[in-house]
Amino acid sequence: MSITLALSKGRIFDETLPLLQAAGITVLEDPEKSRKLILPTNNEQLRVVLVRASDVPTYVEYGGADMGVAGLDTLIEHGSAGLYQPLDLQIAKCRMSVAVPQGFDYAAAVQQGARLRVATKYVAIARDFFAAKGVHVDLVKLYGSMELAPLTGMADAIVDLVSTGSTLKANHLLEVERIMDISSRLVVNQASLKLKTPAIRHLIDAFDRATATRLAA
Repeated sequence: MSITLALSKGRIFDETLPLLQAAGITVLEDPEKSRKLILPTNNEQLRVVLVRASDVPTYVEYGGADMGVAGLDTLIEHGSAGLYQPLDLQIAKCRMSVAVPQGFDYAAAVQQGARLRVATKYVAIARDFFAAKGVHVDLVKLYGSMELAPLTGMADAIVDLVSTGSTLKANHLLEVERIMDISSRLVVNQASLKLKTPAIRHLIDAFDRATATRLAA
């Protein structure tokens, strides 16, 4: 019984590979060199499908894939109520933060009753965060180059993923609040879990062992 694993190109793919290899699974083609969107592995019962990071939960929820690896940010933003999430793989770690231009008085701006214009791709996360603080925000949804929004005067602040902070620094922005820590989760289709229990459980256990080994190293 075959299993389909949904991954997104880039950091999540790169950091999932060692976990797969620890489970004895090798992806047979390099996604950066192949035009294929479905990649074979050395296990005939497992294949990898390459999708956009934001689409991984959707593919898994609707059965386009049995399992997937998705960042916590994606799961919160796009909804994950229909997914089984057995493991935090502790990979692709970063943080969701608020950043503002240098010299902007953020503390004064977020006083109760204040109103901010915030640019972000993560509208749901930003809305919930500022609502909990009692801050009114006008949210501007962008899909890339968040740092440009405050630099062009389009927004007072941004909510975005931060890894090293070097991009913020290069664009004269300051990280002023950390909203949450982010890492990637293993997610499983509920029907697949029932129909392919032995194969799915075997993979979950393999990922669990590989994660524990990596963290202990």
